[in-house]
This record gives sequence, C-alpha cells and structure tokens, in this order.
Amino acid sequence: MKLNCDLAEGADCEAEVMPFIDQANIACGAHAGSAALMQSTAELAREHGVSIGAHPGYPDRDHFGRVTMAASTEQIREWVAAQVEQLAAFAKVDYVKPHGALYHDMCQRPEVLAAIREAISGRPLMGPAQEAFDWPEAFADRRYLDDGTLVPRGESGAVLAADEVLAQARQLAETGTVTTNTGKHLALSAQTLCVHGDNPSGVSVIRAIREMLSHE
Repeated sequence: MKLNCDLAEGADCEAEVMPFIDQANIACGAHAGSAALMQSTAELAREHGVSIGAHPGYPDRDHFGRVTMAASTEQIREWVAAQVEQLAAFAKVDYVKPHGALYHDMCQRPEVLAAIREAISGRPLMGPAQEAFDWPEAFADRRYLDDGTLVPRGESGAVLAADEVLAQARQLAETGTVTTNTGKHLALSAQTLCVHGDNPSGVSVIRAIREMLSHE
C-alpha cells in the first residue's frame, strides 16, 4: 500500500511530509499554489525518491477548487492539459490526480472523465477505489458514506481526528474496508492511501501511518 498526499497548496508542510510519503500530488497553480512552489515541491520529491503526480483543479482560487465550474468539456480538457504540462516543464509526471470538485465531477460525469483522460496523454489516472482507475485510492482522513462517496466537508464528522485517521488507515491496509458513517463495512480495493496536507492532524499522523504501513 502506497501513501499519497496533496501538496504545493500553501499549507507549507512539504519538507516535513515528503520523507514519509510515496506519491506527491503537486498542485499546478490553478486552484492553489504557484509555479515557484510547484518547482520547489517537485525538486523536494526527487530528493526523497517520491513519485510525482500532477494535481490539476478548477481555476477557482476563491473556493480552492472545491466548487464545480460551469465549463464545456473542451475547456476542462484545455485546463487540465495546461496544468499538467506546466508541471511537466519541471519534472517527469508519473500520474495525474484531479483536485476537489474536478475529482468528484470526473467520477459522476463520464464526459468529464473522457476530457481528463484525453488531456493527460496516456498518463496513469488516480481516482476512487470503487471506480476503474489506474491508481485506485482511498482516503485515510475522510469519512465515507455507504455508497462509497465521501461525507461532504461541511457536515459534522467529514474530516477524521488523528486517532480515527490512523484507525481507518490500519483497517484499509489490513482488511481492505472502511467503516462508513452508518457503521457499515465497505470494501475498497485501494492501492494507495491519501492524507491531505492541510489535515488538522498534521505531519504526526502521516508519520504514524508510514510506520504502520512499514510493519504490515
């Protein structure tokens, strides 16, 4: 099981997080970040032997890319292609993981998924474990609904506390399941676990997950 983290989004945690992860999802300057932060994060990932992924999102900094934008599939294709190529100017892009609302739209709208796949030129695509993606992932720090989607961020309990994050990561690694908000055990065939770089639990929980995975 790999460990991935969304970085270069302004949380200023890259140097602390990088030693403990396998995959760095680097924001491409649209929903957050900058070209300078993108480049420095890519360099840091290379120093630690961490796989580099592009993390494109809707170009909407006011909402941190977490709100769907009214756009044609051609606009989405162009946005994603431009962001991925911006990172590719600094580093070899091993895979692509969309951010926020674009990630969710990719899962709910086939035409958005098709536009993204066209934009990324055959690179592996990271997405939810219950869907057919090249890198199926599960979220260690988010609560799941029974249908396999995430509890919306605005709802109570959507983001897990430190002890809950570690428990969910262990459950995923050992049994391939999560416990949903109703107590149901939901199977998720994930190859990589995500912990968000801006999670309130911070670097300590990422370090703890790394130690747990290393002993599996």
